[in-house]
Amino acid sequence: MIYLKKVLILTNNAGGLYNFRAELIYELIKQGFEVYFSVPQSEEDKKVQLIRDIGAKYIQTQMNRRGSNPFEDLKLILRYKIIIKEVNPDIILTYTVKPNIYGTYAADKFNKPVIMNITGIGSSLVGGSLKNIIKKMYKYACSKAKVVFFQNEQNLNFFIENNILNHRKGILIPGSGVNVEKFIPSNKANCDGIIRFLFIGRIMKEKGIEEYIKVAEKVTKRYPNTEFQVLGSFEEENYKELIINNKNRKIKYLGRSDDVRNEIKEVDCIVHPSYHEGMSNVLLEGAAMGKPLVASNIPGCREIVEDGYNGFLFEIKSVKSLEEKVIKFIDLDEESRKIMGKNSRTKVEKEFNRDIVINEYMKTIDVILKEGQQNESI
Repeated sequence: MIYLKKVLILTNNAGGLYNFRAELIYELIKQGFEVYFSVPQSEEDKKVQLIRDIGAKYIQTQMNRRGSNPFEDLKLILRYKIIIKEVNPDIILTYTVKPNIYGTYAADKFNKPVIMNITGIGSSLVGGSLKNIIKKMYKYACSKAKVVFFQNEQNLNFFIENNILNHRKGILIPGSGVNVEKFIPSNKANCDGIIRFLFIGRIMKEKGIEEYIKVAEKVTKRYPNTEFQVLGSFEEENYKELIINNKNRKIKYLGRSDDVRNEIKEVDCIVHPSYHEGMSNVLLEGAAMGKPLVASNIPGCREIVEDGYNGFLFEIKSVKSLEEKVIKFIDLDEESRKIMGKNSRTKVEKEFNRDIVINEYMKTIDVILKEGQQNESI
């Protein structure tokens, strides 16, 4: 009987897993791996169903993504231990803070190798009230992980400089990459002369939604031929009043989307005023579809946006700086905007093709599994 190698994926969101790692799951299965994934979402969730359709096996794990209740976290560790014991995976992939830390804790009890993924450093790690505790927890987890993938150099350096990670374990990858065959430039259906900007993301303070709306209010008064759209779910409910009930008809809430290509296609520019990123998938997808970009000058954005080449960078949290760059884009002629969009596509094809990321995963998994086989034979 041929024994199939098993991969277990631990993460906090089925949507992100499908949107950014479906091709990786497909490739693992194609290469003969049996893939399991554990997420909080129910079996009826659309993205859970899509992942199952690829061929992966679903396991539900209850999780409060943003909570800090130690009893809930202890239950999560125990749940992970049960899953690992039952699945008996050959290798485990973890994403986001709680699966990274608690999943690695649990994996260590069964001597299972872990590839941990740091998809961004949130405020809790650099300035939150629990930052010292989280650093210590991450340090222990990183000591147990085989490899830690990082999406930008600054995040990798942060972990090394803060003595959280042994530099030999860190590997830099170009984010989650983007599927350049799925996200392609498309002509707009609506050519009415209105310049449309689009914010995509979880609607919360740290994604820069306040700055975006303030700029929208100011710019639409000066330039009546502009429109500012918001696409995403409300992570922080207090922004519903600000956006849904906004009396400015040039500010439009689009709700959520099952396929952001539909919304990206119809706009002229993607605006991403985030406070921190691993590597912005919003920008990668917008760039792949040939859109100019306006983004915060932060790690995870500046790697994608070359100021003046395929968009503009602005000072983080600065309404004034964002407004200046938005107006700078509006004042460009049509041909200059088209060139910026073409430059976005070129940059993504060259540097951020998802195949680059998948190849790095497959290579690293192969090395870890071969190393494990050698250790068993000794």
